[in-house]
Amino acid sequence: MTKPVAVLVGPMGAGKTTVGRQLAATWGVTLRDTDEDVEAVAGKSVQDLFVDEGEAHFRRLERAAVAAALAEHDGVVALGGGAVLDPGTRRLLHGHDVVYLKVGLADAVKRVGLGSGRPLLLGNVRARLKALLDERSPIYESLARVVVETDGRSTDEVVSDIRSALTGERQR
Repeated sequence: MTKPVAVLVGPMGAGKTTVGRQLAATWGVTLRDTDEDVEAVAGKSVQDLFVDEGEAHFRRLERAAVAAALAEHDGVVALGGGAVLDPGTRRLLHGHDVVYLKVGLADAVKRVGLGSGRPLLLGNVRARLKALLDERSPIYESLARVVVETDGRSTDEVVSDIRSALTGERQR
């Protein structure tokens, strides 16, 4: 059975894709981003899916994308920020090297900007992002084998922390 070397979770603005690319490169594996998988299957962007089909439809596609990535990919997997809301997805994550990229509100707002292209941030970006962080942080924490703070840190520093934490747990 194929198993990812690391599964990155965290809210939007945590750096899952950026960190995932660099982490994968340092290990000589590939990154699989489940949002990109959903877009490939649907033939449209996540933003368009939310608008055209609704969040429930997007979450069904996301659940299938996460299940496929966890079963098929032996590199780094980056999940969409809300993927962990699905109980089935949470069950699938058990036994994987889940890394929670933790970001504070101030840094998340800076990284996300005004939320263009972020369907869950319509309206007051700071207030919506705070609500999402408050709702999801306990879930990320409960799933994570490793928690890495990203606030004010470079991608290199975050990747180094992840590698140090996971190298002792896995022979590669």
